Amino acid sequence: MSQSFKLSRRAFFKVSLVAGISVCIAPWSQEALAELFEERLLTPVRWDPRTSKTAFRIDGVAKVTGQKIFAQDIRARDMPHWPQQQGHAFIVRIPCADRIYQGIDLGYLGPDLQPDRVVTAESLERDGLVLPGSYGGEPFLATGRSALYLGHPVAMLIYRDFARFNRAKARLKFNEDKYFRYGAHAPFRENDPYASFRFVRVAGDARQGPDVYSSFKDTEIFGHYLKNHKTAWPEALRHGKLDEQGMAYAQEIREELISPPPEWLVMTRQYASQSTDGGAMEPDNANGWYDAGQQALHLVITSQSPAEDANGIAEMLARSRFGIKSLFIHPCHTVGYGTKENSIFPFYGLIAALYGASLPVRLSNDRYEQFQSTLKRHAFDISRTIAVDRKSGLFQILQTSLVSNGGGRANVGPAVAVSAATASQSIYYFPRNDIDVVCNYSRAIESGSVRGFGTLQSMLATEMLVDELAEALHMDPIELRLRNALHSGDPTTQGIAAAGAERIVEVLQKAQDHPIWKQRAATKARFDAGHPGQVYGVGFACVQMKFGHVGGEASFAKVEIDPHGRITLYHTCTEMGTGMSTSQAVNCARWLGRPADKVHTSLLAWPELPLKTGGNPHAMSQAEQDRWARDSAWTPILVTAASASNSSYFNSHTTLEACRLIFDHGLWPAAMAIWSQGPGGGQASSYLVRPEDARWTPEGLTANGMEPLPLEHLAAEAHARGLLTGTMVHAVSRYEWAEATFDFDGQSKHVPLDGVSVRHGLAPYRMLPRQQAFYPDVQRKFAIATYFSLTSTLVELSVEIGTGKVTVLNHHHVVDCGRPIVPELISGQLQGGVAMGIGHALYEYLPLYEDGPGNGTWNFNRYHLPRASEVAVWQQTGELLPPLSDTDPSKGMAEVVMIPIVPAIANAIHHATGHRFYDLPVTPEKIKEKMS
Repeated sequence: MSQSFKLSRRAFFKVSLVAGISVCIAPWSQEALAELFEERLLTPVRWDPRTSKTAFRIDGVAKVTGQKIFAQDIRARDMPHWPQQQGHAFIVRIPCADRIYQGIDLGYLGPDLQPDRVVTAESLERDGLVLPGSYGGEPFLATGRSALYLGHPVAMLIYRDFARFNRAKARLKFNEDKYFRYGAHAPFRENDPYASFRFVRVAGDARQGPDVYSSFKDTEIFGHYLKNHKTAWPEALRHGKLDEQGMAYAQEIREELISPPPEWLVMTRQYASQSTDGGAMEPDNANGWYDAGQQALHLVITSQSPAEDANGIAEMLARSRFGIKSLFIHPCHTVGYGTKENSIFPFYGLIAALYGASLPVRLSNDRYEQFQSTLKRHAFDISRTIAVDRKSGLFQILQTSLVSNGGGRANVGPAVAVSAATASQSIYYFPRNDIDVVCNYSRAIESGSVRGFGTLQSMLATEMLVDELAEALHMDPIELRLRNALHSGDPTTQGIAAAGAERIVEVLQKAQDHPIWKQRAATKARFDAGHPGQVYGVGFACVQMKFGHVGGEASFAKVEIDPHGRITLYHTCTEMGTGMSTSQAVNCARWLGRPADKVHTSLLAWPELPLKTGGNPHAMSQAEQDRWARDSAWTPILVTAASASNSSYFNSHTTLEACRLIFDHGLWPAAMAIWSQGPGGGQASSYLVRPEDARWTPEGLTANGMEPLPLEHLAAEAHARGLLTGTMVHAVSRYEWAEATFDFDGQSKHVPLDGVSVRHGLAPYRMLPRQQAFYPDVQRKFAIATYFSLTSTLVELSVEIGTGKVTVLNHHHVVDCGRPIVPELISGQLQGGVAMGIGHALYEYLPLYEDGPGNGTWNFNRYHLPRASEVAVWQQTGELLPPLSDTDPSKGMAEVVMIPIVPAIANAIHHATGHRFYDLPVTPEKIKEKMS
């Protein structure tokens, strides 16, 4: 390690050795970027113990004063151990996919603007740099080939000074015909789909009884691919293999929809949801330095998945000829709405650093480059059919086929496809279903993990179809929803019930009783009469969305209390604009009486809890998992990426469990020791004092009339007695929490954790051996989703008959987020999510191919993000469904809040105009065409 790299032990951690490379995480610490961010700009939670509320988020002051630091703001001079000179790089991308690439002629730049280094596919091949498997091949397009996708990188140009870099970049922009050399025309590339899945369910005799067939009970079905790259499914055989049996039931379902009973109404509609940009205000960027003398690589990245990036970069380096011994990753605070999860950009930052000739090199997109290269929302084509009994209004069958455009790289397309398919049911119960989904390769820009993760596209189709069914049945749309709503214990289309109580009926009834809905006919008559040339409409939609990653969630957390009662929280989760650093700090108050004083996020190294992973958690057999689980240091998943909705439940779990252990084995014994002091056993001698009676008050901890004890007093006592004052924990969930038994100070205790290290007083941490571990059965991977959050939306809008312009007048939302941690953060997520949903419904659109952003000419001058005047910013209202009790878990809802307003707007436009629209966004031109 470089002698100039003097990070403290607390701020510098070795994660692991990957093929001989020491992978280290260097978070922003006092010695690194304290002055730029965490130590100076993050303020402790201003907590009111009487109301249990915080005045503002811990990064709030920095945000409103413009001081918030993202990775984009970091330069070499900000890194104390780096050389002070900053180099710069940019990527040249090919704007077409039907020509043979023959290289670039940089003579167009002139002699003064020639790059100091040009990196191409040949450079990477020579030096043995290959992208990790999940990112596919061809980071740069080689000469003699056509592009894998529009905007495929062909070269990276590196400059030692900013002035020449800036002039060169400006000269090349929009002038591709001046320096690209093309050969013959070539057909567009063709590849197999990235994934194909099918989910079939046939209920048994009882609604909540055993299924005849389901993906959870039996298996989900996987497609295979023909020579023409089309998807083929297994043969339909009633007595064949499990997947063949499923196909036999699917065939029966489709045959019945072709010749349904006379009492059924069967309706099929085709929907299209467009490709959109995430619109993150921080473009993709990285800054790296290759210290050739020390054989060390230092990299500042923006990422929602820094653990995966660190391991992938180490693997890439290990196979190369660079001989690097140490990798230092600096994960930074970021914002991405999913576009910085599983992003390829950190790997281009790595390449820039490696070829910088020992000079730190910064690679940062401008807005045109961001549109041309960043991850997009998957476009979907959807065929959806619902069969309903005309008399009862009960749904009988859901059948749907979804086709997703994954673009030029697989990314998380398979997981998005699964999410879209299993979200198709929305909030409804179906006795039978046949759902298939295919995620296709195309020459479009790579699609990824954008807010909603496929469920937006899928559920908007269901909510629009249910409204149309209600009209055909002459039934109130909310009444039809009430008749078919999922109840607690009802199985999903995969055949497993949701965890916890379903409160869909409650939310629907609130909407049904709301004045916007009850008075919609009278309001429309009044508005239309008073506004010539305009028509008024009301729309409704209600959806529930899973939260958490497909396949499992895992995180580490560490909580410490010093002798003065100061609380410090360390967490693997990344702050990506959701406010998780504030909410996790506030979580500490539940067991420790007040929020954490300091919070450190994006920590990936946990040397005092050295767990390891092995095997593929998504593909291993039960026997394989059972073998792995015998090793008390094994866990199926170490860390999962940050997402908009996994903090409040999954990451809160580790925070809360760490705090609970400190309370049970540190603060409570300290309290009992204090209360028992004095003649005759002190205060505690006269009362029965039990931990379940403990309560935190503004004055401190009390129980059964005991004197309230401030946290400072308890902490001092706990340290003096050598009680537990710090815990480091790991938890993993596969649609239920793994559990294990540990010995805490001679007491055997079963906890929903699979790894624990503890500290007594100020002694070193020690890892507790697992006495027994219980991991969820591997079959639960077929559950796909059991944790849901719920949102309904009522929207009022008007349509100008002559122009087709839609104006959103008002909207009201009901959100079931369980127990809110910081209600103000939920309000912010709701408002932001609704704005994104309005954009998807009315404005945002990216052509997929040659006239789309892959040609490098798109920016916000062409891409319409909704403005404050277009989202009813001053009229909108929302309410949180009260939790059933103060023990309710907190549910992730930062994604679901953007979804229902999209179909609600489409339904409202129909109410206003009498016309239905199936292809989003619903633009003025489409409305004018229908109304002409």
